[in-house]
Amino acid sequence: MDHGIGSGLIWDHWRGQIVVGVSRIMATPKRERAHMVKDERTSVAMITESSAFIAEVNIAGEKPQGWYVDTGATRHVCGDKNLFNMFKEMTGDQKLYMGNEATANIMGEGDVILKMTSGKELTLSNTLYVPEIRKNLVSGWLLNKFGFKLVFEFDKVIVTKCGILVGKGYALNGMFKINAMVVKNDLFKNITSSICMLEFSNSNVWHGRLGHVNFNSIRRLIKLNSIPSVQINKKMKCETCVESKLTRSSFKSVERITEPLDLIHTDVCDLKSVPTRGGNKYFITFIDDSTKYCYVYLLKSKDEAIDKFVLYKNEVENQLNKKIKVVRSDRGGEYVSPFADVCAQSGIIHECTAPYSPQQNGTAERKNRTLKEMMNAMLISSGLSQDMWGEAVLSANYILNKIPHKKRDETPYELWMGRKPSYKYLKVWGCLAKVLIPEPKVQKIGPKTIDCIFIGYAHNSSAYRFMVHESKNPGIHKNTIMESMNASFFENTFPCLKPKHPSSSKRVDNVVHDKRHAQYELEEVEPRRSKRPRIDKSFGPDFMTYMVEGAPNTYREAITCSESPQWKEAIKSEIDSILQNHTWELVDLPPGCKPLGYRWMFKKKPKPDGTIDKYKARLVVKGYRQKEGLDYFDTYSPVTRITSIRLVLAIAALRNLEVHQMDVKTAFLNGDLEEEIYMEQPEGFSAPGQEGKVCRLVKSLYGLKQAPKQWHQKFDNVMLDNDFKINECDKCVYVKDTSRGYVILCLYVDDMLIIGSDDSMIKSTKDMLKAKFDMKDMGLADVILGVKITRTQDGLVLSQTQYVDKILEKFNAGDTCVAKTPVDTTQHLSKNKGDGVAQLEYSRVIGSLMYLMTCTRPDLAYAVSKLSRYTSNPSVEHWKSITRLLRYLRYTRNYGLHYNRNPAVIEGYTDANWISDMKDSKSTSGYVFTLGGAAISWKSCKQTVIAKSTMESEFIALEKCGEEAEWLRQFVEDIPRWPKPLTAICIHCDSQSAIGRAKSSMYNGKSRHIRRRYNTVRQLLSTGVITIDYVKSKENIADPLTKGLSKELVHKSSRGMGLKPVKEVNTKENLTYEIGDPKI
Repeated sequence: MDHGIGSGLIWDHWRGQIVVGVSRIMATPKRERAHMVKDERTSVAMITESSAFIAEVNIAGEKPQGWYVDTGATRHVCGDKNLFNMFKEMTGDQKLYMGNEATANIMGEGDVILKMTSGKELTLSNTLYVPEIRKNLVSGWLLNKFGFKLVFEFDKVIVTKCGILVGKGYALNGMFKINAMVVKNDLFKNITSSICMLEFSNSNVWHGRLGHVNFNSIRRLIKLNSIPSVQINKKMKCETCVESKLTRSSFKSVERITEPLDLIHTDVCDLKSVPTRGGNKYFITFIDDSTKYCYVYLLKSKDEAIDKFVLYKNEVENQLNKKIKVVRSDRGGEYVSPFADVCAQSGIIHECTAPYSPQQNGTAERKNRTLKEMMNAMLISSGLSQDMWGEAVLSANYILNKIPHKKRDETPYELWMGRKPSYKYLKVWGCLAKVLIPEPKVQKIGPKTIDCIFIGYAHNSSAYRFMVHESKNPGIHKNTIMESMNASFFENTFPCLKPKHPSSSKRVDNVVHDKRHAQYELEEVEPRRSKRPRIDKSFGPDFMTYMVEGAPNTYREAITCSESPQWKEAIKSEIDSILQNHTWELVDLPPGCKPLGYRWMFKKKPKPDGTIDKYKARLVVKGYRQKEGLDYFDTYSPVTRITSIRLVLAIAALRNLEVHQMDVKTAFLNGDLEEEIYMEQPEGFSAPGQEGKVCRLVKSLYGLKQAPKQWHQKFDNVMLDNDFKINECDKCVYVKDTSRGYVILCLYVDDMLIIGSDDSMIKSTKDMLKAKFDMKDMGLADVILGVKITRTQDGLVLSQTQYVDKILEKFNAGDTCVAKTPVDTTQHLSKNKGDGVAQLEYSRVIGSLMYLMTCTRPDLAYAVSKLSRYTSNPSVEHWKSITRLLRYLRYTRNYGLHYNRNPAVIEGYTDANWISDMKDSKSTSGYVFTLGGAAISWKSCKQTVIAKSTMESEFIALEKCGEEAEWLRQFVEDIPRWPKPLTAICIHCDSQSAIGRAKSSMYNGKSRHIRRRYNTVRQLLSTGVITIDYVKSKENIADPLTKGLSKELVHKSSRGMGLKPVKEVNTKENLTYEIGDPKI
């Protein structure tokens, strides 16, 4: 085995991609150096005759299938050339040594990308190509060496990194086969290779080193071979640059001077509002028109401009052995009198721009703007205070002199100095640096370095400039400026950079009042209107009419109100549907029978923006007069779970499938009745000459107790007759899988979502449904159950912004100040023993928030669950908490669940808060499951038994989470084309003791009261339904479902659950959506 070969490893957390096996050279004998081969991707790879040792000794001529973990292999080995993404041929002189002393020829090496079942990608760099090998091998030694954890159990192996699941494998013929598929370039052209990830990272580093210069300049430097080749994506953006730089129309180009010092542009920039630590309030620039080389000087006052010009003039004329001919400036006071006199004495022509014409001095104006933009970007990205702008401007100018001008390939430095600049010296401004303490101040005991912040480059020296950040040396104090060449830089660490989350408002929480409970004065504070601008709602021109004139209550009101034409049309449409469906027949009322009455129900169906979409009229039977056992028997009818809808939509996002929507018109009219039921003829539609007869119902009608059951039974029969299968975990989810494709249908009463692998499958399903029922094709899905479905480039977004606005408006919370956490961690609630405060209104708020939390807002689960415990008798303190929750809702009004195309694996998180309620000593459980980067299932609830320890409360929560994991696993088992065999769902738990208890078979009498729960978890583990992995509490996204957290952790966990703001952007033709972070 050759120890001269090492392999590096990189894990890209954003892309979910791991890179293994980046080679590096270590000390090698001279006789082996002849075998070094240049690798364009990873710098240098070394192959010798003893390059790897492989424990797998069987070789054969057939192409190997699958990938196996080999802990005795020192290199990754592949026997199929077609599996490589990047490949380099070799002569075959190098040998691969087997465990039985056999050898095989190495015919090449390259990169192989494995897509694990967790959705993450493992890139095996410098994998050896050995055609004679029988099994493709992943070196377990390399994985373990570079931070991966391999856990070998009885029949499987689990690969994790930092507590996060990477992949799994199962025992097969004495070895562990990894569950993975190979990603090839011809199938996945958008997959970024490991080196592309390295280059992307390096591009950001060089962007920082070059003072946030534009990416086009970086591309030019790469083209000129001035800096190492890194990948620059055309769509790359720097958030700091967007924040700090503004755009302005450029001026027309003018004729340029060809000789240095023939024309000098100069201007003074005013920054006196924020003086530097040295008292400087301005800076002045001198730009040579020919070379664009620039000098910058800091000024305490404008009258120093003449002194700096003299310094500049003496230096440049001496260095270039030329004379300045013309100086061009604006008409500022610093350029008159003394300045003009110096120019006149030296024979320099002083050109001044026309009044109010800055474009005549455009070169200097544009230079100042560029310097300020770079200075602003550097300050923002580093987190340094604004009084450091002087150092930032000097560093920005130092960098700009080494950036090529857009109209020529040479840099100003090269044209000025006559030699090409070096870029190895550049570092990211504001980063952390460990600086060697000067020899006179070094202590014999203690650190040899001090923590400093890199702030620039020394003038006329090869040293760097630093500001001391932390020092334990008594001779060196904090904020001292020093220069040194001996330093180690940490270019991704910025000590002064703080999170972009300002502290929450310190105003006292005000309870929302209305006329129903205004007599309860909670705080004696002077009411005032918020100064924050109110968010405009686009409800359209008909909004006031819609709000003032509600839906009519009776048939007479409908045909006599101002909107009677619309209601008459709706009534006629309902009656036509009933008659076409042959819902009843007119007969004489049998003796002893009493017909049921009826009622017209009217409703205005709004669009997502609040305007009226449709007027709906529904004829409803007064089914409450039915007698059980005579008029009806069974009434049960299932509806799809909202969890099922989210899960199916997440699958659609993963597979980039189209989601269509249909609505069944008068759905309940389709069910066949088995009982004999009579109803009065509806008013206004009595048959002429048969007014004394009654309607004998042949099919079900809205209002009948058995109507939902009969409708669902009819729909089931239709779907089964057309080769659909019913999902056993949700009776309202239907699937059909054929050789042409597959389709998934979710039914919620009369609304349905149709997801298909292609348009033909969706179309055939729609045609079948239209042939059986009266359907309304709504095209691409837009709103289902009040949840807006938005397509993005990466997947789908589910949001309820419109519903949130209605809640805030209904409960007078639209103008309150915002809160950045849903729960006040300092407030402890208990049951109210006094008189209740506005109990009915409190119940309405809880009910509204409950639906929002159930559909799209897992971050509200704990707060809503906790506050709902006091619905029967709320107190002032409870109203304060619910008001805070409404304020948080206003802050996060546009949050939505964002489902992406990866990771394509279901993962669970569970947590518990021991004795969250001190009154009854019960704990709180919480769990959340994610797929495609967003939550699909979650729950927060109080535990029903008393836990004696933290471990027991965590174990009870783990058992609840395991039950939901089993349901999810069984649900996806019926989903077409879901990978088989099903892999275990990994549940992340932050309790080591609970994990150890779950995996231990030892009986413990102290926990016998949770024996049933223990057996449940053990069975789920043994049957391969779940696996349990440890996660740190700060990384556990289920943590906010059990307790109140700080705003940083709330923000982090919300992102972990896929909650991101959805910003509406009105374009010229349509409404588009963007995903981003809130401005906080």
